[in-house]
Amino acid sequence: MRPEGRDELDSLYFDYPQFDPPASIDSSGRAAVAIVGAGPVGLVAALTLARGGVHSVVLEQNSTFNDGSRAICVARQSFHILERLGAVAPFVEKALGWTTGRSFYRGQQILEFQMPHSEDEKFLPMYNLQQQYIERFLWEAASRRPEIELRWQSEVTAVEDDGAGVTLQVTDPLRSYTLNAGWVLAADGARSIVRARRGLRLEGENYEGRYVIADVQMAHDYPTIRRALFDPACMPGATVLIHRQPDNIWRIDYQLGEGESPEEATREATVRARVSAVLAEIGHQGSWELEWWSVYSANTLALADYRDGRIFFVGDSAHIVPIFGVRGLNNGLADAENIGWKLAMVINGDACPQLLDSYTPERRGATLDVFANASRSARFMTPPTAGWRLMRDAALSLALDHPFAGQFANPRQMTPYTYAHSPATLADDPAFGAGPVPGAVVPNLRLTGGDFLSDHLGHGFCGLLFTGPHWELAGELGQLLAEFEPSLRILRIGPVAGDDGATVADPDGRIAARFDAMPGSFYLLRPDMHIYGRWRQLVPDRICTALKQYFHAAREVQ
Repeated sequence: MRPEGRDELDSLYFDYPQFDPPASIDSSGRAAVAIVGAGPVGLVAALTLARGGVHSVVLEQNSTFNDGSRAICVARQSFHILERLGAVAPFVEKALGWTTGRSFYRGQQILEFQMPHSEDEKFLPMYNLQQQYIERFLWEAASRRPEIELRWQSEVTAVEDDGAGVTLQVTDPLRSYTLNAGWVLAADGARSIVRARRGLRLEGENYEGRYVIADVQMAHDYPTIRRALFDPACMPGATVLIHRQPDNIWRIDYQLGEGESPEEATREATVRARVSAVLAEIGHQGSWELEWWSVYSANTLALADYRDGRIFFVGDSAHIVPIFGVRGLNNGLADAENIGWKLAMVINGDACPQLLDSYTPERRGATLDVFANASRSARFMTPPTAGWRLMRDAALSLALDHPFAGQFANPRQMTPYTYAHSPATLADDPAFGAGPVPGAVVPNLRLTGGDFLSDHLGHGFCGLLFTGPHWELAGELGQLLAEFEPSLRILRIGPVAGDDGATVADPDGRIAARFDAMPGSFYLLRPDMHIYGRWRQLVPDRICTALKQYFHAAREVQ
């Protein structure tokens, strides 16, 4: 919503482009993949497919980007996804990074937390950036890829899967037509048309608490720190969240009062009064302008299966999570990359179709993990019953005099999920006593040259071979693995760097210690930086046998 007298897209700081429907359509063509929805999740899926050389048609019913800040917190692992897609540069330039959060109870600070960060990390734990910019930067990256065709003002009205492909009925202002696709990725949000047309429903828990989001433009010198106000004087009994964003935009989320209707809460006069009270609470005496506002509720809802034949549900079309802990957008981007690289490998004949069966176990498992953490945060931020409120308020009162109790107000931000029980993760080698396990995201490390381990992993499968003096192992292993994945990169880690660009120096053994590696140890990494498997001592035949499940079988049937 916008203030009276301003158009729907009349922003104080962002110029919305207007995209026309496609001038012409090749009705005889067939899309390898159709992606429904050109939000952040749909565009990351398209870019991931393009990185694998797969063409896609992206269908978006709107004529421009989503308005308002909406999802604003982008986590470190999402920046790694953007980097792998070649799209991270404008995000780094524009976004505001942060590591610190502060919580207040009745005006008194009860907690200051620091998100995990060290010199070994290339990116900060979290960045604030309005969703309009997220979509614009991803659209710019997609526009540079010939593998991506983006069709604006294109509404999907029907979806039929015949087992060999998917038929979509599409309507735009110029025509109605049929689009035949090999596969469909539904990235069309919480009100997914594809999900509705397939007769599927989200299941889970709805929370009673509702929040208003208000974007305010003002000159305010508070640093980029997440602030949570519990039971503030400006709104007794409520919870308020405040985030700084680029362009002097401040995001204020505040809880609706008990029994207050969304219609009353979103009246402009009501929003202005509430925002004024919050700004007075934090000591802002200067001028401010109201930019945009909306309302949302905290829910934990998900599909039982993220796959429906040749249709995969990605992001909010598959699950809805509470915003507390900034898990929604980041969970969706991980969905998009996960199905993107797997589908690209299957389409290209580099993996057998059974690899796609790992999508739901991995990403629904991640969603359920998010639910477990976000639900705790949601119950603390928005107590669902009088009993929960009593316990929450008791913990906050205790925190006034006992710092340890302030940890109850720590939202515990999202961390990457470990695919320990995925069919696309190998059983661990029991000879390891430490180090990152199969299914986990590979840890990053700053190297002696000032760059990072992640800079050397490439964009496909990558093997980390701890060689010691045994350089010949790399050539032997590379020849064997090329049978399964020709583009696989072998990165050697040894005492000194080589001249071929395929060796990382580890003179003090710090990398080997982090991975619990010895000369001959081998880690195999997936394109999404998750560990596929690891071996304490290199036995090439064992590694090749493990890869046959998905990769050798694919080449045998081509």
